[in-house]
Amino acid sequence: MENSAEDAEIVIIGGGICGLATALALHRKGIRSLVLERSDKLRATGAAIIMQANGWHALDQLGVASSLRHTAIPIQRGKTILLSEAEEEKETPLGTSKEFRCLKRADLIKAMANNLPVGTIRTSCQVLSIKLDPVTHFQHLMLSNGTILQAKAVIGCDGVNSIVASMIGLRPVRFLLLSTCVARGFTYYPDGHQFGAEFVMIIKDQVRLGRVPVSYNLVYWFVTRPWTNQDSTISKNPVLMRQSLMDSLKDFPAHTTEMIRNCDMNMLHLTDLKYRPPWDLLLDNFRRGTVTVAGDAMHGTGPFIAQGGAASIEDAIVLARCLAKKMHNNDANKRVQVEDNTLIEEAFDEYVKERRMRIFWLSLNSFLIGKKLDAQSLMVKVTILALIVVLFRDPDWHIHYQCGTL
Repeated sequence: MENSAEDAEIVIIGGGICGLATALALHRKGIRSLVLERSDKLRATGAAIIMQANGWHALDQLGVASSLRHTAIPIQRGKTILLSEAEEEKETPLGTSKEFRCLKRADLIKAMANNLPVGTIRTSCQVLSIKLDPVTHFQHLMLSNGTILQAKAVIGCDGVNSIVASMIGLRPVRFLLLSTCVARGFTYYPDGHQFGAEFVMIIKDQVRLGRVPVSYNLVYWFVTRPWTNQDSTISKNPVLMRQSLMDSLKDFPAHTTEMIRNCDMNMLHLTDLKYRPPWDLLLDNFRRGTVTVAGDAMHGTGPFIAQGGAASIEDAIVLARCLAKKMHNNDANKRVQVEDNTLIEEAFDEYVKERRMRIFWLSLNSFLIGKKLDAQSLMVKVTILALIVVLFRDPDWHIHYQCGTL
């Protein structure tokens, strides 16, 4: 039986936040794309996404911000509670003029998917290989079902373990913290919670618990704690995961362990942390021919400044803008394949150039915070803290950025 073949303008690999945002941004600019998702349905894993002012600006460009604002309450303030220091409370300024909300990943995915043309997304499509045809200059994608796609351009939005990133020669991601893992989950309060519209971080030694209301009935939370030898097994069993977290929080206030006890077991996740080193972001070539990457495939980092999701949507806006500028400037009646390739490559180069320093500084900021949390030596902690203060004098620097308009 012969393999089937099919032409496509632009293929986006990965149906997560970045992939759908990229497809929607291209759609808003009148450019067709095809999203390939290897799962049998769009992934809603990952619990929640904290979206700050820069992320909301990007969502406004996609045209989905207004509907999403109805799904999450605005967070008005935040505070840090240090249990190791006689339960001292420290206010964390968020700025009432800056938008801060916690979105359910499923709501974000649904909002973007619902605004795409029918047929844009294909599930159960795993890409096995990508090869350039030297004659047609198309990228040939071999899928696990035997289908061959011929694409003018390929954008890898397939996450931190990206197959596209490895195909274009990027170095593998690394484990961010050798001794730290992160758990994430939701807890639903049928009669409403008493936490208000407040972000809270509670810290005791090497254990941190963050709590962010999504609505007045739903709370998103995350826990970072030392990784143990049993966590590879625990991470596959929600019951063991929950018990392990409650053990880690035994010295925390009773309402925190109660929150973990009553969590949604179907939305409980425990993972290690992987990242692409900041110096790789400065040096790597993120394009090979008409193939590039975006989102975590490009700049996977730690969660410590809550910018992973927003940065991925920023990528989508910039990428679509760069492509549209080149493609719309080209005379459609005089197109030839070589010119198409050249224009796409130029657009990808402009995209990478515009994003490189933004993602470098985001990655470096998160990397230093992660290393400070993981450091055992007081001298190392002080040194890293000094670096953070010098390099990132304004702790909210990352939310002041705007990716521009489509």
